[in-house]
Amino acid sequence: MTIHFPFDNTYARLPDRFYARLEPEAVTAPKLIRLNQDLASSLRLDPDRLSGPDGVEFLCGNRVPDAAEPIAMAYAGHQFGHFVPQLGDGRAILLGEVVDRNGIRRDIQLKGSGPTPFSRRGDGRAALGPVLREYLLSEAMAALGLPTTRALAAVLTGETVVRETPLPGAVLTRVASSHIRVGTFQFFAARQDVEGLRLLADYTIGRHYPQAAESNQPYRAFLDQVIAAQADLIARWLHIGFIHGVMNTDNMSVAGETIDYGPCAFMDTYDPATVFSSIDRQGRYAYGNQPRIGLWNLTRLAETLLPLLSEDQENAMAEASKALEAFSSKFEAAYHAGLRRKLGLLTEREEDLALAGDLLKAMAENQADFTMTFRRLSDAVAGPEGDEAVRNLFINPIAYDAWVTRWRERLSLEPQDGVRRQTVMRAVNPAFIPRNHRVEAMIEAAVVQGDFAPFEELLMVLSNPYEDQPAFAHYSEPPEPHQRVYRTFCGT
Repeated sequence: MTIHFPFDNTYARLPDRFYARLEPEAVTAPKLIRLNQDLASSLRLDPDRLSGPDGVEFLCGNRVPDAAEPIAMAYAGHQFGHFVPQLGDGRAILLGEVVDRNGIRRDIQLKGSGPTPFSRRGDGRAALGPVLREYLLSEAMAALGLPTTRALAAVLTGETVVRETPLPGAVLTRVASSHIRVGTFQFFAARQDVEGLRLLADYTIGRHYPQAAESNQPYRAFLDQVIAAQADLIARWLHIGFIHGVMNTDNMSVAGETIDYGPCAFMDTYDPATVFSSIDRQGRYAYGNQPRIGLWNLTRLAETLLPLLSEDQENAMAEASKALEAFSSKFEAAYHAGLRRKLGLLTEREEDLALAGDLLKAMAENQADFTMTFRRLSDAVAGPEGDEAVRNLFINPIAYDAWVTRWRERLSLEPQDGVRRQTVMRAVNPAFIPRNHRVEAMIEAAVVQGDFAPFEELLMVLSNPYEDQPAFAHYSEPPEPHQRVYRTFCGT
């Protein structure tokens, strides 16, 4: 008996120019690394059967489920500021869509499932390391409470892929609320295909922003809501020290989810200029640049929507400009609200932003660890006896001493008691993040030694990032100088 996937595919009903129809390419000797059982259940899939031999055949692409309509999606994109009119899914195939137990439509996609018409001479395969990285990072982001794609499964293929060196191959099964990107809109705009743009916009509104359809200006309302979603998402990235690494327009979901975990990383020492991606040589996608790049990407989206915003070019541009002007205020509101929560401030006062800014400045000047500083502040909020653990993170502890007096004076104006403030702070300041040196060690163990125990243990720890886990406290520690990872790499 075949495994039932409750597919209800809608994107595949759009015209053929939106995608290419094809089936995944079979692999030699698939072996399940891990199935996300909780996610499978939420998708109304049977985790026990999915983790069995028949299920693995589906998860690696050797068999196509009944009612699946496999497609590789077409899109374009700006890559490091340079426009490429055709990109598309070069190593991914969308099997179909399911409606989960909460009534939310989800894509189920295979990554590393073989070449497509969009592969641009690539082999369409994925190496084990990037598959494990995306599985771990996306699930960590979900546990941290951020909108993100999810990982349903990782499967070894039994084959070798060649990058700089031969590497074991793998397939990731990814779940997303959709895979529609800014670059998807750019694909049709580049071809001056206004009908395609309208079909895509109507589809996206119906799937993600149905309230926009009720507006007198549905396409303007759609743009407004995408801008708001991205402003909130990027603010939340900054709150946890996340650096996407490759914020090209083809890596920007219009659904407001974090997508495409290539050379991404979490910051250790706080520095707004931090860059990890080996291909970001100019720092375009540095930690502190992410809001600016988010607006740049949204401007590209607005450009594609001009024919839909108004038949009059000047009116269309005026509508787009008004929508884009709101990004900064929306981002700042979300970012500042998050900073207040990270500092245990539940009311708003004018001096709060200077207080937060001065802390970040002192952290940067004294090479303080971003995550540990805020986590230890969550303990210091209970009283001065917690200060020593924080000040030890600063090269010059006097910098912390000068700031903490102001913080305690500000806390005294809050109506909540210390226990309430500590609860709030510990709920937004994680103890555990996917530290780069831990991620790289996990990948090396799996790729070189075939040992997946570090992957499983790290995944378990990161599933509860806001809880103290004394037995795994070492996972919260920043790297020693010899452990530091300065560069991350795209796995394409």
